[in-house]
Amino acid sequence: MECADFNNKILPPNPFGAQAHIKVLLASNSPRRRELLGLIVPGFTIAQSREVDESYPSDLAAAEVPAFISKKKAAAYADLLCPDEMVITADTVVILGDKILGKPKDYDDACHMLADLAGREHTVVTGVTLTTVNAAKTFSESTKVEFAPLSREEIEEYVRIYRPFDKAGAYGIQEWIGAAAIKRIDGCFYNVMGLPLHRLYAELRSFAGK
Repeated sequence: MECADFNNKILPPNPFGAQAHIKVLLASNSPRRRELLGLIVPGFTIAQSREVDESYPSDLAAAEVPAFISKKKAAAYADLLCPDEMVITADTVVILGDKILGKPKDYDDACHMLADLAGREHTVVTGVTLTTVNAAKTFSESTKVEFAPLSREEIEEYVRIYRPFDKAGAYGIQEWIGAAAIKRIDGCFYNVMGLPLHRLYAELRSFAGK
């Protein structure tokens, strides 16, 4: 396992209060999730990567997919946990209409996704599962995002410069496209990046019995 390392030396308040002995494991390869969790948890460990089958039933509603997958991810780490540990697993999807937009396969796929999103509203849903040896809690958070129209040239330039191939929906709200092309969001900003921090902080406090 790898300990998270942050440049800033100012640590956030511990959400576990009197149960500050709880050790948090983050099961994610996403650098954005690691950065985000560091805003609300003063210290955590990156769990060793494990293969997870991220398939889901074809009749499952799109908004329920992230929670379903976060549970499957949690199950893959259940045998690692000690009594004083908690693992956090998460999955984020972009939903346009009733269609899930995953990570783009290549440059052309990314451009196509962004062309579909341009000038329209979509929903970003993140499912999160908190797991200890004695309990588990899964929840989802949704954020609506409205894009302004984008020209073909703007889309191609964004994809060429930022290469958003590891991002659901082919964009990162924290990048140029978030500042220049997103007209409105309704819900948690951080949820669009990959973790609904306000909700997660509240759930961590509740999980610890506060």
